[in-house]
Amino acid sequence: MKFSEMLYKRPDIKAYITEVNKLIERVKNAKSSEEQLLAHKEFTVLTDKLSTMSTIAHIRNTMNTEDSFYDREKDFFDENSPLIENSTAEFYRAFVSSNFRKELEEKLGKLLFENAELELKAIDPAIIPELQEENRLVSEYIKLIASAQLEFDGKKLNLSQLRLYMESPDREIRKDAYKKRTEFFEENKAKLDEIYDKLVKVRTKMAKKLGFENFVELGYIRMGRNCYGPKEVSAFREQVKKHMVPLSRKLNEKQKERLGLKKLTFIDAPLYFKDGNPKPEGTPEEIFRAGQKMYDELSGETSEFFRFMLENELLDCLSRKGKAAGGYMTYIPDYKSPFIFANFNKTSGDIDVLTHEAGHAFNGYLAKDIEISEYRTATMETCEVHSMSMEFFTMPWMKLFFGDRAEEYKYMHLASAINFIPYGCAVDEFQHEVYMNPGMTPDERKAVWKRIESKYQPDLDYEDDPFFGKGGRWQAQTHIYSSPFYYIDYCLAQTCALQFRNLISEDYKAAWEKYLSFSKKAGTMTFTDLLKTSGLRSPMEEGCIKDICEGAEEAIRQIII
Repeated sequence: MKFSEMLYKRPDIKAYITEVNKLIERVKNAKSSEEQLLAHKEFTVLTDKLSTMSTIAHIRNTMNTEDSFYDREKDFFDENSPLIENSTAEFYRAFVSSNFRKELEEKLGKLLFENAELELKAIDPAIIPELQEENRLVSEYIKLIASAQLEFDGKKLNLSQLRLYMESPDREIRKDAYKKRTEFFEENKAKLDEIYDKLVKVRTKMAKKLGFENFVELGYIRMGRNCYGPKEVSAFREQVKKHMVPLSRKLNEKQKERLGLKKLTFIDAPLYFKDGNPKPEGTPEEIFRAGQKMYDELSGETSEFFRFMLENELLDCLSRKGKAAGGYMTYIPDYKSPFIFANFNKTSGDIDVLTHEAGHAFNGYLAKDIEISEYRTATMETCEVHSMSMEFFTMPWMKLFFGDRAEEYKYMHLASAINFIPYGCAVDEFQHEVYMNPGMTPDERKAVWKRIESKYQPDLDYEDDPFFGKGGRWQAQTHIYSSPFYYIDYCLAQTCALQFRNLISEDYKAAWEKYLSFSKKAGTMTFTDLLKTSGLRSPMEEGCIKDICEGAEEAIRQIII
């Protein structure tokens, strides 16, 4: 069904909870595992229907944050999602306590029960008011960022649209664009500090209520991390400092030389080539047609998937007034439909949407027929492997989008992937410090950011910028507000994607089959088990980052620009 034809009706939350409670009683009073399996199947139908409505409402709200109807629906779900989560938790609490658990595990797999027990540690009716407050604060931040209407070049631009000017080959235009962005953040500095301060406090309060020392452990549980913890992530970050930071610095030095600058500052970082970064050629319609050709030629599976997306209006990629910033992929269960949301801004990032977000959506499409709904979606770092690896698998078709500048795009893409990982690690280390020391003032947090940032990006020069130069860069990173501890997933996934890139250079077809197998497994295994069964190394394994850096450096040398 076309997205525009998908009907939305506000769900009756009381009726939903009543139905779930009936299923809970059936599970508790069941005389056999078959009765409980039937209750679980009916529970899946119920939750899929509710998720379908909340997802449609979310998509339509982000498509136009000024639409008062869907703004009210967003508030409705912000208010009620903690009640829904609590009701869902009560079902799983009964289900994992079954006297027939052994038989259920044989039918549904042990991982479903292990994941449910992990999630149950993070849910309790006692924290419903805090969850509601957290939702409200995150929505306030997203709306604040989406409200940016910046006067520039005779136009009114949002932050996504300003990005085009921030990559201008004219340094003065870049400087003015960065200044315009800074003005917005300076004007909203107090509000940004206030929202985050409240978020740290409310998340810490939840953690304490649930018996945790601080929010770090609760944050990991909420991210569904079932096979590693802060210790392993810290070891990964140390490898990045040791091996990837020096490689990133080398690339920055070459960038400075290419641009003919005596000094590379933060306004130069997005510009890889003196005459400007490669930009996609053609209208959005032409870009989508090229995308269809690319996926038609890549494989039968990708052809079927991308045609399904286009035919059913499951891509909303054009920037416009009132549209939420950023991009995402989500999934509409009852229609078995992935959905891609993005903001085209006439930069190479538009093509990254067709590869990165399409990688997520392709996995959603591959996993749509997995009968046990809990396994349709993997944990976040696995999902990011799907998307970041697709970026590398689509490289042979970049000439369709960039013409004669395709090789430059390939260089820029690989270099930016390497440069990204240290930044992502800085975001992660910062969040660990914030939640282990929740009493910090806004100024103390900014000082912590500056200290951490200097370890991962020691050459970063903010000139005299009054906001970003004073430790405010993290406040432009939506994930820090909306999804604590998410960001390291990108870093772990990027290292896996770089492994796939190395495999592609050896044997494209074999690498694709390996990727397809990895993707089809979706959430049926833990992240580390998925890597083992797919012949990939864990990013947290000693020596992994060193080897990836060596492979990436060799690949960069081979790109002729």
